[in-house]
Amino acid sequence: MASEIRLAFSHPSERSEATATTTPLDRISVRDHTVEVEIGAFQAERGVTQRVCFNIVVEVRPLTGPIDDDVDRILSYDKVTEAIAFELADERLNLLETVAERVADRILLEPQAMRVFVRVEKLDRGPGALGVEIVRSRETVAAVASPEEETLHPELVYLSNAAIASPHLTGWIDQLAAMGRPLIFCVGPTDVAAPQADHPLAQRRVDLLAIEQNAWVLAARDARCKVVDTRTELDWAMRNGQICVWAPSKIVLDAVDGPSAKGADAVALASWFAATFDAREMLVIGDDGPVDAPVKLRTVPVSQAKL
Repeated sequence: MASEIRLAFSHPSERSEATATTTPLDRISVRDHTVEVEIGAFQAERGVTQRVCFNIVVEVRPLTGPIDDDVDRILSYDKVTEAIAFELADERLNLLETVAERVADRILLEPQAMRVFVRVEKLDRGPGALGVEIVRSRETVAAVASPEEETLHPELVYLSNAAIASPHLTGWIDQLAAMGRPLIFCVGPTDVAAPQADHPLAQRRVDLLAIEQNAWVLAARDARCKVVDTRTELDWAMRNGQICVWAPSKIVLDAVDGPSAKGADAVALASWFAATFDAREMLVIGDDGPVDAPVKLRTVPVSQAKL
C-alpha cells in the first residue's frame, strides 16, 4: 500500500517504470514545462491567464541500427512541446482533463510513440498545484492513425432581419440547400435594442446572446434549421447534411485568437466565422458587409434576392 501511495504522487517517469511491460521501451521526458494560458470553467478564469505546468513521459519504440546522431531518427522533445502549444492554441478549453487527453492523442500520432504519461497542473488556483494525470497508449486511443478528413467548404449565408421576416425565406432555403454544400446561416441581433452594460466583457456577452435569440427566431421559421453552438456539432452537421444556424457565444468566447468585431457588428463577426470554417465566400442578404472582410462577400438586397 505504501508503494502504491508513493507512486500516486511520483513523477510520471517513475510511474512509467513501475508499470513497464516485458517489451523494453525507451523513454523521453519533458519536466516542469510551464506556460501561461487562459483556461478554466469558472467565470473568474475568463479574460485572465494562469500558469499551467506539464510533466510528460513518452515511451518510444527503440531504434533499430545506429542513431548516427541524426535528430530525424528520434522523437524530438520539440514534438512534445509542439503538441502542447498546438492544443492550447486551437481553442480555449475549460478542463485540464481535456488538455491532457488532446496532448496525449497528438503525441501518439508520432510513429515512435507507444505510451504517454501526461500530468497537467494549475499553479495559480490555490496554495498548491491542482492537476490531473493520464496514461494513454496506442491500444487505448481510437483512430490514432486515421487519415485526415477532407476539408469542407460550407455555404455561409448572413440573413438580415428583413430577410428572416421575408415570405421568400423558405424558397431561399430550398435553393441554397439544392446546391449540395453544407449550409450555415448567420444572423444579427433583433431590432430591439440590447441592454447596455458598463463593462466591455459583459457587453460582449449581452450582444452575443442577442444574436443567439435571433438564431432561435430563424429556427422557428423553418424546421430544417437547427441552432448549433459548438465546433464539434457544426463539423458533424456539415458532414451529415444538416442546415445550421450559428449561435456564436461559445466559439467566439473560446477562441484563442478571437474576432476583433463586436457582437453588435454582426456581419463582421459572421465573416470572421466564415473564414474560421474555410468558407470560400459569404452571401449577405439584406445588409452591407465590412470593407475588410477576411472572406469574399456577395451582398444582395432583400428585394433582389433571386438565388
